[in-house]
Amino acid sequence: MISRCFIGCRPTVPKGDRGRICFKDLLYMLWGQFNRMPPLSLFLFVQKNVTFCFPASASSLELIKGLSRKSRCSLIISQLDGFSMSRSLLLEVGLCLGSKLESLSLPGSSITEASLLALLPRLTSLRRLDLRGLDSLFMSGAFLSREEHRQQVRSALSGLEELDLSDLRYLSDVTFNRLTGCTPRLRRLSLAGCHIAFEFDPYRGCPVGDVKDSSALLSLRNVRRLLTEQKSSLVALDLSRTSITPESLRTIAQVQDLVLEELSLHGCKELTDYSVEVLVQHQPSIQRLDISACTELTSRSVEATARGLKSMTHLSLSRNWRITEKGLAELLSVSSLRRLDLSECLHVSGTEVVKGLTGSCAARAQLETLSLKGCTYIRDLAVFSLTQLLGDSLRELDLTSCVNVTDLSVRAIATYLLKLVVLRLGWCKEVTDWGLLGIVETTKCDPDQETGDKGPRFTRTFGNMGFFKPPRLPFEERPKLVTQTDLQQFKQQAGASLLALCRLQELDLSACPKLTDSSITQVVRYPDLRRLSLSMLPEISDASLASVARHCRSLTSLALSHCPGISDCGVAQAAPHLHRLQHLYLSCCNNITDRSLFLLVQHCGRLRTLDISRCKNISVTAVDVLQSQLPFFENVHCKYIGGADPSLALTD
Repeated sequence: MISRCFIGCRPTVPKGDRGRICFKDLLYMLWGQFNRMPPLSLFLFVQKNVTFCFPASASSLELIKGLSRKSRCSLIISQLDGFSMSRSLLLEVGLCLGSKLESLSLPGSSITEASLLALLPRLTSLRRLDLRGLDSLFMSGAFLSREEHRQQVRSALSGLEELDLSDLRYLSDVTFNRLTGCTPRLRRLSLAGCHIAFEFDPYRGCPVGDVKDSSALLSLRNVRRLLTEQKSSLVALDLSRTSITPESLRTIAQVQDLVLEELSLHGCKELTDYSVEVLVQHQPSIQRLDISACTELTSRSVEATARGLKSMTHLSLSRNWRITEKGLAELLSVSSLRRLDLSECLHVSGTEVVKGLTGSCAARAQLETLSLKGCTYIRDLAVFSLTQLLGDSLRELDLTSCVNVTDLSVRAIATYLLKLVVLRLGWCKEVTDWGLLGIVETTKCDPDQETGDKGPRFTRTFGNMGFFKPPRLPFEERPKLVTQTDLQQFKQQAGASLLALCRLQELDLSACPKLTDSSITQVVRYPDLRRLSLSMLPEISDASLASVARHCRSLTSLALSHCPGISDCGVAQAAPHLHRLQHLYLSCCNNITDRSLFLLVQHCGRLRTLDISRCKNISVTAVDVLQSQLPFFENVHCKYIGGADPSLALTD
């Protein structure tokens, strides 16, 4: 198992190792007695199969030297530029890790051609190279223009399997040929977001293919040439966010002896149902297919994939608004399917999904991940049926913005989906404390009873006449408040509350306004929870924050934006328990002051991202102190802090 480690973060114990104390854990237990991190050299010695992610800085040189003791490693180095410090860092990578580096990614960087050409010939064990967005390399068109450089790079990268060239604005036929000529055994290639000319060359005013090796753009002819040359090894292709046409996709799909297993076409808005039908006809071995945000596709594409891709494991159909229920039952009969994304497919109600899952276990999908985000027609009956049918397999469920989901669905999830690892219920505004606690609410709190108004209620009003009162909308009804007696019943009952999902690692309850401290303090108690969102919960207070911190000490990401009840007092109680926190979101929390920032500096040394936008009681000085004191800090969002008026902000 390969994990990613942001330097300064204690690595987690793999799931299969839980219950055993390994040497690594013993080191942390011993050093934990002194409330500080183990030495860097000790930390690096016990880590295996880890991707180290860090920004370019002078302190990174020591880390690179420490990594030289490892037999193999992977790096993600951000914020590199053309100055001497970045050049020295890349040189150190080549000298210390040249034969040990398996993966290299340089996001958010702007390095020179000379710096990379000095590094690549030393990386003789490299298997993955990520150059996405590095326009500085390809702008001049001279990258790898010299034969001696190409020979050196070809010798080092002969074993490269994965090449990511996404979002390169200046990639052309010439530079593409030079680079891919040095990587003869590619298995995965990404050209997402690149400017590819599929049909017409706008610079020469002629069809693509009439001119050989353009120095201005990348053409379909050149991409097809690469697929033909490396058809024996290439199995994954990403052409997302390109202007690929139906005819161009047919040309790629028909490359002789090309057998694709993964294809991503996200956001290719020119594609039609005919494109998908031709694709599955010529590439029936595709296992992972992403055709999300291809807005011209309809249910014909769903039926085509169901009939043509019998070994499919992952399918994304999100944001394809023309897709209806038609074909989903047939799709869910594909027994190999494990991951299905139907988010923002507005006409999906779940009826056909349930129908497709009611067959025998051998003839239906064993879904591990299901996303129904933004499917507003999803109701409790569909969720109840899905939880029963997928109880043995489902690990991730996304019901974000399913506005008709209520406490009944939450109780069904807690009863049947005991293996769930990720649960997202954000913006499910009908979810209340009762659902999380697993208690049946017997009566609703009627506003009219509170005010003593026993008058008639009419379905119509004729202007503002005073004595006519419209019926209340469902989302305006307030649930009965949970009392101490109810909480005592919760503690004694054996029923299913959300607490039963003991394997949760991610939970999103944001914008569920009916949730209060009563449920958050009693239910959100997951020792393995990594990511938690409680943003836009106006009824929670410092009590919830303190309880979460005590019971969820593995948290790396915590969102509390727009929670007016959170204050310095809650941060003071929580911070000592959140040593692993990396991302914290507190925007629009006006009771947060400079004191909270000083507490974060004191206790949360691994913090990388902080959002304190629109916190009117935080000063710029405190932000500067926080940035200077946290060694791994990367990004702070601090717009309109200190009471600044957003209406006075300058605009471009």
